[in-house]
Amino acid sequence: MIAVVLTIFLCTSPYAFQNTHSAMRLAEAALEKGHQVGIFASGDGVYGFVKDQRAKGVPNAQEGFEKLIRRGLTVEL
Repeated sequence: MIAVVLTIFLCTSPYAFQNTHSAMRLAEAALEKGHQVGIFASGDGVYGFVKDQRAKGVPNAQEGFEKLIRRGLTVEL
């Protein structure tokens, strides 16, 4: 298997668009396949990593990214 390094650039706020959830799902799928995954968050994208967020009705960005980090996701803010 060829090693793949996937870098995702995230620059939108976590709850205004689908982008954060899509980035989490893409990272999760790549990690499950054994690939290296990194997220580079800039601008409003950094808000997906703020602790103690309480969004309702949408996936919690903080919790989702914490789980992925434990599985090997690297993050640059």
